[in-house]
Amino acid sequence: MILTKQQLAVNMLNYLQHKTTLPELVEWAESAFMDGEIQGEDPEVVRDILARLGLADVKAFGLFWEECNDIMLRLGYVLKIDAGLVA
Repeated sequence: MILTKQQLAVNMLNYLQHKTTLPELVEWAESAFMDGEIQGEDPEVVRDILARLGLADVKAFGLFWEECNDIMLRLGYVLKIDAGLVA
């Protein structure tokens, strides 16, 4: 599996948009950390984020909004929230 910052960002966005669950994100991160080949710039950033995500299903670590925002910033993305009233 080839890993890039962009691919990692897509997986994070899928989680934040409720397209994948936290257990699915954690499973992907663990698999990517063990078997993936990191390409592109900042491989240490990708490794660090994957390691963090791999622990997100442990109650003591969790995954908070501030961390998600920080992860996306490190990947070169700015998160914005858009809310709508649920009818």
